[in-house]
Amino acid sequence: MGPLAGFRIIEMAGIGPAPFAAMLLADMGAEVIRIDRKGRSDASAFDVLKNGGFLNRGRRSLALDLKNPEAVAAVLRLAGEADAILEGFRPGVMERLGLGPEPCLQRNPKIVYGRITGWGQSGPLAQAAGHDINYIALTGALHAIGEQGKPMPPLNLVGDFGGGAMFVAFGIVCALLEAGTSGRGQVVDAAMTDGAALLMAMQYGFKAMGHWKNEREANLLDGGAPFYGTYECADGKWLALGPIEPPFHDLLVAKLGLPAGEFADRWNPASWPRLHKLLADTLRTRTRAQWCELLEGTDACVAPVLDLDEAPRHPHNVARQTFVEHAGVVQPAPAPRFSRTAPEIQRPPAQPGEHSDEILSAWGFSAGEIDALKASGAV
Repeated sequence: MGPLAGFRIIEMAGIGPAPFAAMLLADMGAEVIRIDRKGRSDASAFDVLKNGGFLNRGRRSLALDLKNPEAVAAVLRLAGEADAILEGFRPGVMERLGLGPEPCLQRNPKIVYGRITGWGQSGPLAQAAGHDINYIALTGALHAIGEQGKPMPPLNLVGDFGGGAMFVAFGIVCALLEAGTSGRGQVVDAAMTDGAALLMAMQYGFKAMGHWKNEREANLLDGGAPFYGTYECADGKWLALGPIEPPFHDLLVAKLGLPAGEFADRWNPASWPRLHKLLADTLRTRTRAQWCELLEGTDACVAPVLDLDEAPRHPHNVARQTFVEHAGVVQPAPAPRFSRTAPEIQRPPAQPGEHSDEILSAWGFSAGEIDALKASGAV
């Protein structure tokens, strides 16, 4: 079992970062139960997209009608037995349901109340709708990514998952550690704007030292430097190059059979267009497989740019089981790894309400109480 085995967490079903954070906690061994909306169906293509597929793995599902007071009372009773609760609604939604931090902490003073939103629980934009692209736009992250003419959305990795889910999961675990010594729970306010801004700490640091320009493709790590970027090969496939340090760069130049003197001024941005062309012309002379045979696994810092079909089959990923097959489906494996308490995928994604009776019984509800909740329409 993973290092969070023994912790009980309630997840209020949502989209994007909250399910990803719950997946992380479940992969690490926590018992996470997901409170789904009663009557919701995952049958449509939109619902499959919205609910994230693998993001819902590892948890059992309890479906409740949270407009029913009996269902709200049931959640508060569950909160009394939980270590943490995780929700990703707009500020005020949980309060209007009667499930905000105050009643949960009254029921269980040690509970950690994790909240993940785009803009945060406070501030002038707190009540506005938005998505990853909007949140990272506000932090400078979106401006810094892409080609010279246009910022490029980095999927929804920086806001939803990097700046959001990872930070709320980290915050919950930090608060659980503190609660273990203080005996007191607290609210974790994780905003994707806050997290995405913090992910940009290195770039803001470079800028403060005068080593980062606002222009895209003009800097060390944004594709501006010829020795940190992607290049097309003869077969139309791509290589990623990143030999920043002098010994690594010297090795790449030698293996490519290029004159070392051509790169004497590689740190001078004025030379970058010329060096980009030299590398591009050279790398187009062979296929990606041919270059990988020569360069991959050396200190030249070269890797193939793999698509989503190729990546799970790469020998390194196979050797480390970076992708695993679970319930007949190949998917990314839990990470990171531990020497004793190995994380694992506990179960495939659940249908809403699939485990309602099972969860209620395991969390202390009697058969009569479960029947009464069903009779009331709460479950």
